[in-house]
Amino acid sequence: MNTVSEARRAAASPLFAGLEGDIGVSFEFFPPKTEKMGETLWEAVETLAPLGPRFVSVTYGAGGSTRERTHATVERIVRETAIPAAAHLTCVEASRAEIEEVARAYWETGVRHIVALRGDPPVAGARFEARPDGYANAAELVAGLKAIAPFEISVGAYPEVHPEAANAKADLDHLKRKIDAGADRAITQFFFEPDTFFRFRDAAAAAGIDAELVPGIMPVSNFAAVQRMSGMTGTAVPVWLDHLFEGLDDHPAARQLVSATVAAEMCRRLYAGGVRQFHFYTLNRAELSYAICHLLGVRPR
Repeated sequence: MNTVSEARRAAASPLFAGLEGDIGVSFEFFPPKTEKMGETLWEAVETLAPLGPRFVSVTYGAGGSTRERTHATVERIVRETAIPAAAHLTCVEASRAEIEEVARAYWETGVRHIVALRGDPPVAGARFEARPDGYANAAELVAGLKAIAPFEISVGAYPEVHPEAANAKADLDHLKRKIDAGADRAITQFFFEPDTFFRFRDAAAAAGIDAELVPGIMPVSNFAAVQRMSGMTGTAVPVWLDHLFEGLDDHPAARQLVSATVAAEMCRRLYAGGVRQFHFYTLNRAELSYAICHLLGVRPR
């Protein structure tokens, strides 16, 4: 089905009616800090597992601060589920030898997929400084990981330009270096307007990037928190989104309903534009992502 006819069908029928069942999803978690948070995380994994995600990823704290917890979480997913697990790995405050040690440990655990990122410095607001014996950027990290083992590798992408990039062209040039170094796909930072992704996809194609680009979807469970994260990532928060969540601070159930509706509609519009893969930033909660997937026709298998 071509994009034009699909867009017309989406406009002429109930928004989520008649989807083809051809959507693939993946989910991102972060390693828990406490036993209680660990229980919440595992409940989310068990809730989302029946949807048949093509992978789930586990983040890596600034400066490798969650290395052991990330490894333990990924290892448990590999051991206790049938979901392919992807481990995040960064360049921050690590030598090449240390990164190789971590990567080999993941391979021995059964992890075949790594999300390779430059990473954020452990001190908020500080500039990234590469170690003399480390990797200078994510492109070098990708090449290094491919030399260690034949990992599947995902990298990050910024539809609204990385905050430290000189300009959009420089940002795309760096993304292309990561793809050329061996990355299989790029997962985008979250955004709130479908056209943001479509413009980025067109610009990437014009820059010679032909790898899979997967939109990262952030359901808004806490609007104030999303505003803070958006400020750090350079993500534009539209006025209409602020208006939709106004007055819902003391109404968590209503906020959840609004959040799921907004995110699902954006995904539906992305689908009308040809997108078939979505990556959800779950914040270790399953309900919103599960509801959005349900609306998109992704059901337990």
